[in-house]
Amino acid sequence: MTTLTSHLINGILSMPPLAKLAKQQARSMMINRAEAMGVPWRQTVQALRSRQSDNTDDANTQLGEAQWATELAQIQASKVTYPDYYLASFHAYDEGNMGWTPAMEVEVAALAVHARIWPEAGIHGDARLRQRYHDVLRSQLPDALDNIVDIGCGVGMSTAALQETFPSAQMTGVDLSPYFLAIAHYQERHRQRNADTKKTQWIHAAAENTQLPAHTYDLVSACLVVHELPQSAAHNILAEARRLLRPDGHVALMDMNPQCETFATMPPFVFTLLKSTEPYLDDYLNLDLEQVIYDAGFHMPSVSCNSPRHRTLVAKIR
Repeated sequence: MTTLTSHLINGILSMPPLAKLAKQQARSMMINRAEAMGVPWRQTVQALRSRQSDNTDDANTQLGEAQWATELAQIQASKVTYPDYYLASFHAYDEGNMGWTPAMEVEVAALAVHARIWPEAGIHGDARLRQRYHDVLRSQLPDALDNIVDIGCGVGMSTAALQETFPSAQMTGVDLSPYFLAIAHYQERHRQRNADTKKTQWIHAAAENTQLPAHTYDLVSACLVVHELPQSAAHNILAEARRLLRPDGHVALMDMNPQCETFATMPPFVFTLLKSTEPYLDDYLNLDLEQVIYDAGFHMPSVSCNSPRHRTLVAKIR
């Protein structure tokens, strides 16, 4: 993607009517593509709204909404400060991450977005992507990890996958959206779990200031998080990761690969739709993440391509 093209796209997206149209188009394309490939987008969201795992009456959406409100109140921290960058519009939602619709659509969106990484994988592409991330972790980290923090855990997809990879570890999921955390807590209760698996600790906090104890954790993981941050936030979150880790701890980041062929060959129209849903994409594409990790107090990271479009960076404290 040339600098000129990027500037033109930024100009288009600076005009609210065109930005809104681009977001609507991106969302419509996402839902239609998901359902065409067998992801039951609307059905899944309706099941969450009515909490079909709890309620026998599938149509009892009103009861489900009352239960969600109760769960939100239980998990929401009273003194959380939301950074300005976090309150932006993300992923074609005007409310960004601060609402039930984005929270209930995270999983189906991930299945749709990652379905085309490997053409033969289809809707199993998301699971393969996470598995390949964890394959990198297992090849570079100790076999036994006692405590893991999943930064930007969202609705707990990455947390659950990490737990399967490191079943003896105590998992802590941190996210700024109480809506996402409420979904994560609900999904964990209804997930088929090993009897020995520890209950996840869900923390409503900013990743830059988790309030978790220092020098306590073996691994801080951030899965598909950094591309949603301005560069200043990426620096601050890595500094917090350094504070949380034990002297021999590691940080691991899995995210889009700015050097991959997908970005180099992406049609301008598609790139416009992508940027309309990712407000800090330019920050990410221009971020020297390896250097930022080093500057935060880690060794220079290893970099592994875990998909044609994604990379994993792993670094140990120095």
